[in-house]
Amino acid sequence: MSAARDQILGSIRKSLGRGPVEGEAAAGLHQRLATPARNLIPDRTAGQDTAGLVGQLIGKLGEAACSVDEVASLAEVPARIAAWLQRENLPARLVQAPALGADSDERLDWTATPTIEVKTGTADGSEDTSVTPVFAAVAETGTLMLLSDATTPTGLNFLPENHIAVVRRSQVVGPLEDAWSRLRGARTAAGGAVGAGMPRSVNLITGPSRTGDIEQRIQMGAHGPRRLHVIVVDD
Repeated sequence: MSAARDQILGSIRKSLGRGPVEGEAAAGLHQRLATPARNLIPDRTAGQDTAGLVGQLIGKLGEAACSVDEVASLAEVPARIAAWLQRENLPARLVQAPALGADSDERLDWTATPTIEVKTGTADGSEDTSVTPVFAAVAETGTLMLLSDATTPTGLNFLPENHIAVVRRSQVVGPLEDAWSRLRGARTAAGGAVGAGMPRSVNLITGPSRTGDIEQRIQMGAHGPRRLHVIVVDD
């Protein structure tokens, strides 16, 4: 634990008038973190196979004002992106997450779409369109779970006006609780302890950014992208 975190938690304990959690209380807390209780799960995704979950995800994405493409392989993604940019009359340039770059196993091959200007890295606010992978996609609500790390910078999710998310069918889960369980399992396996190696942030995105605060009218792109396009890849 860092000194800064120790200081913050120490200040909170002092304000609550107690010291560190120790003994049986600490053991109970660690047990609760290791085996978190699941909340009430709606039946809308119960018993569905992958095809059913993907179908429900696509339906929910549509309800959330997302556009969706389905492709048979990762190799088809660049051409679909090029077609979407043209269809939306958007500039043929984008920034992609390093997780999709040349040094990644999930790399996108842009050689067949030479008219698109592709940059790999994070967003600085000047880009029109970003392309990112996701960690999980929740069929129950049409929500995408994205993690923050060096290969998937958070700025790509919010700064460009257009966001393209690449989702593998194997990443589609039923309820939100399954997405959190998958994250805990992946990070525990990687770090060897519960909570080890957790990302700096987890972003849950359901549709493009919007607000109804201005004269009770829906305005798209209020706090992030005004368009969200999802490409579902059969893996």
